[in-house]
Amino acid sequence: MRFPLPSAVLAPSLLLASCVGAPDRPAPAPAPAPRPAPAPRPAPAPPAPVEWQDRDTTPGDWRYQVDGAGSVALFGADAQGSLFVIRCDRAARRVSLLRPGVAATAMTVRTSYGAVNWPASAPSGTVPATQAIRAANDAALDQIAYSRGRFAVEVQGLPMLILPAWAEVGRVVEDCRA
Repeated sequence: MRFPLPSAVLAPSLLLASCVGAPDRPAPAPAPAPRPAPAPRPAPAPPAPVEWQDRDTTPGDWRYQVDGAGSVALFGADAQGSLFVIRCDRAARRVSLLRPGVAATAMTVRTSYGAVNWPASAPSGTVPATQAIRAANDAALDQIAYSRGRFAVEVQGLPMLILPAWAEVGRVVEDCRA
């Protein structure tokens, strides 16, 4: 036996059956967010100044010579192109340090013991140069000879020289003290 369903029950059931939604579709992916423009890179910092002790030595070698007035140590690539000269004037017991190039009024010498500034002048002659003259017993000459492997010479207007503290330097100083 079948019982007829009242229309009040039947109508909502039909409506409910017809309420099937559309098949699930994936939601569209959101558009990727625009990438921000890369921040400008800061300019690289300038390199830290290299201390004189950490620089390469100036190319060249020391040569020792004896002449009529005393002895001399010459530094450079060859005997004709000396970049630095240390000369002993035995009669006057003076040591002169000569930097060819320009005439300046001061010479700075840096050693592992510290720096000394010496008054300088242009030597007599036709080649422009800066010359500092010291008494043979000046303790700063020992500091040059015994500096830890190198010493530096600065004359305004010329590149700094980084020179090896080889035996020739001490030998000239000792020649002047004898």
